[in-house]
Amino acid sequence: MAVLVLADSCSSSNKNTAFLKPPNILLIMADDLGYGDIGCYGSKTIVTPNLDRLASEGMRFTDFHSNGAVCSPTRAALMTGKYQQRVGIEGVITAAHHRDVGLVLKEVTLAEALKKAGYVTGIFGKWHLGYAERYNPTHQGFDEFKGYVSGNVDYFSHIDQEGYFDWWRDSILKDDKGYTTDLITQYGIDFIKRHKEEPFFLYLPYETPHYPYQGRHGKPFRTIGSKRPRNKTTPPDSIPAIYKEMVEVMDENIGKIIEVLKNAHLTKNTLVFFCSDNGGVKNYGPHNFPLHGWKGQLYEGGHRVPAIAWWPGKIQAGMRSDETIMSMDIFPTFLDLARGTMPKGLDGISFKKVLFSKGDLPERCLFWRFHHVKAIRQGNWKLIVSETKASKNHVELYNLKDDISETKNLAGNNPDLVKRLQKKLDEWEKEVTKGVPFLS
Repeated sequence: MAVLVLADSCSSSNKNTAFLKPPNILLIMADDLGYGDIGCYGSKTIVTPNLDRLASEGMRFTDFHSNGAVCSPTRAALMTGKYQQRVGIEGVITAAHHRDVGLVLKEVTLAEALKKAGYVTGIFGKWHLGYAERYNPTHQGFDEFKGYVSGNVDYFSHIDQEGYFDWWRDSILKDDKGYTTDLITQYGIDFIKRHKEEPFFLYLPYETPHYPYQGRHGKPFRTIGSKRPRNKTTPPDSIPAIYKEMVEVMDENIGKIIEVLKNAHLTKNTLVFFCSDNGGVKNYGPHNFPLHGWKGQLYEGGHRVPAIAWWPGKIQAGMRSDETIMSMDIFPTFLDLARGTMPKGLDGISFKKVLFSKGDLPERCLFWRFHHVKAIRQGNWKLIVSETKASKNHVELYNLKDDISETKNLAGNNPDLVKRLQKKLDEWEKEVTKGVPFLS
């Protein structure tokens, strides 16, 4: 359900939603940004005027979820429109142990589908769906790529957590000097200026605010051959201030991109969508308030994330959507807007009508699994099942409408509901993992 939360709105907002030219699509993804890390989601310390403005002029989502509780699974779901389990990427593709693992080339990616629909495609920033050159984004539908393929790099030296240099220009390792957040923005702006006359899909997966925690005027931590500890030179008590700066620098850069779109007269035919790849980390602040849990967990704090859609003249200003939406829904939504051919076998569904306040999504069950924990969401009910040696088949049941912080386990009071949800969860698990080589 979409709700108007501001009095002023664009008078032309719900008119002429059919467009002659396919819209440009700009997807901006933060890395480890918590639900409460920006102003329009309640942050009292981190100042984000540009993201707040996009929310006030567009649509803010209160119930948007990453498919994974960590990086690679969400990105696999985003790129394929499927549960990440179907493509065998449930865990992090690590620099230490998975340098020969990646998203299999037979999968149709979002970039490939949009390219087939007539789009020029670019990714600048974090890939994290394969280290080997054969998994490079330029082999997965992207015309251009600059950035890194690992889970994180030093913001200055661009060296990954295992001591390897990791900054690419298309499929060749080649460094550009600069702070990753600023570089990603520069690449994106250059791409927009060069392709403003043709439909483009621009994907900007920022590193911010993933560790290593380094401000714009900091120094490199990593050198070739260096390995963890991750933040050897950063005192823990200084990290909250650096974290704040990192998010604010990202917000500043997003503002620069919006200005370029305005100056090029592209805003009326460009959808800007912003989200995070998973919840915020455990330490260094209440990033996920009022949610319980953090990155790596299947409580809401691990996967309910901020999300904003902005499209002046198409998306009504001041809207709030309470629809339950997943990362995997981005694929069919973007392809729907582009009037492309929808591949078979997608798990995601288009939320185009939500963007235009034209209706609600059908009720469906949604699922998560990470390591020994799995979860199902149906309506307001959420069941979490943990299968550790210490607590085999431990179940927790929450009514998220009344208890978004997941403080009251209602499993004991609702045995029949628990049984029904667990049956659906077991059936889903068997179906999506059947015959799939698995990274967990």
